[in-house]
Order: sequence, then structure tokens, then C-alpha cells
Amino acid sequence: MQISLLEKNKDKTKVSFLVKGIHYSYANALRRIMIDKTPAMAIENVEIRKNSSALYDEMVAHRLGLVVLKTDLKSYKMPETPEEIESAKCSVKLTLKAKGPCTVYAGDIKSKDPEIVPIYPKTPIVKLIKGQELELEALAVLGIGKDHVKWCPGLTWYVYEPTVTVNNNSSKFEEVKDKYPPQIFDKKGKIDKELINEQKLIDACEGVCDDVIKVEHNQNNFIFTVESFGQLSSKEMILKAVDVFNDTLDILQKETAKLE
Repeated sequence: MQISLLEKNKDKTKVSFLVKGIHYSYANALRRIMIDKTPAMAIENVEIRKNSSALYDEMVAHRLGLVVLKTDLKSYKMPETPEEIESAKCSVKLTLKAKGPCTVYAGDIKSKDPEIVPIYPKTPIVKLIKGQELELEALAVLGIGKDHVKWCPGLTWYVYEPTVTVNNNSSKFEEVKDKYPPQIFDKKGKIDKELINEQKLIDACEGVCDDVIKVEHNQNNFIFTVESFGQLSSKEMILKAVDVFNDTLDILQKETAKLE
């Protein structure tokens, strides 16, 4: 297996990398684990003390649950029993108190842990008019996307590594050139393979005319793209998913050994 970085953004929430020499079943398992089994922090329990807003208590709680919270995997662990949910190692308390007229935002939530805070403080919770109040206490815990989407840390997808071959001397070039995106042509009116890759227009070029642009896919090499919602960096998502994958394989190995 060989891994090479292709692209990443400045805030570390999106990364693309190439993995060579793996089976598609391994690639898909890794993708599923990143989405479904990589832990993230989210609000689970809400105690409403005052709510005279236009939204029912359940609606306020639902909106709070979808607030994206920064996650610290080193300081917290997944609760293994219902009793552990309120323990300091598994959860953090959050409070919110507001009085109208105002719009209550995620940034108004106060956390007992400065490391567990809303990533997008301008996320609206509810609008209060004059005389309306909202006061509550919430509990944020680690969970996984398999149980609820609020614990999903981001998106992950992959494609087979493409190989693009361009033939500007094809007899069909003039006939089909208008069917290709204009962004792939250089100043001389010729198709530039580098522009196809840079503009990410491989799908738009594939299947138009193989004699001019031929796209082939290596089914042993995969280009992964990981885009975090903000709870974790894309790197943390990848590394944690690999750990979960390895732990799952260890459990499978131990269980199958009992069959001998």
C-alpha cells in the first residue's frame, strides 16, 4: 500500500489523497467507518428550564442537537453504559440563557470545557421577541454517526484513480471539440491534459469520444476525499477511522479463532 497527499485546504477540514494497491472492499469499509463509526461530540440531553419562545421544547432540543461542536478525542471517551453518559470522562455540560428581543445563536451557548464549543457560532437557534426567555442546561456526549447523524463528523468519498490520454491529432477532433468543456483548451485551441486534471473535469470529458480523450481507471488505486464538518480535522477523521478499523479486525480475528 502506498499513500500520497494530493490536496488540502488551509483550515484542515478537507483533504484528498491517493491510496495505491488496495481492494475496493477495504476502501469502502474505510469510507463507511469515517462516516458512521468515527466519534464526535454532540448535545444528547437537554433540560429546558424556561422557554416562552415560539418553538416547542422538543424543537429547541432538536436544533441544539445539530449544533456542530468541537471534539476532543483525547480527553473524552465513548460511554459504554447509560450510567456513564453523565460522567466527566464522557460528557460536558453546556448552558444557555437568553432574553428577548434577540436572536439566540450557537455562540450564546456556554461550555464547562473551553475545548468543546460550537464551531459555527452564528448558527441560529431561535428568535425571541420582547418578554420571551430561553434558559436550559444541556449535556454533550461522544457518539457515532451510525446512531444519529448529529454525530457524523463529515463526508467521505472515493473514485478510482483515472488515467487521461489526449489525442489532439485525431481525425474526429474538429467534429467533437464543441462537446468538451471550454476550460480544458489552451490558448492555441488544443486540449491540455493538465487543465482537465486541475479543473476536475474528468467526468465531463469521459465517454464523449475515446479517440480524442480516453479515460481509464485503475481499480487498485483510489483517490479519497475527506471533508470534515468541523468537529475533527480531516486528518483526525482518517487516523481515528484507521484505529477503529484495526480494532474491529482484531475482534473479528479473536472471534473466528474460537471456531477452530
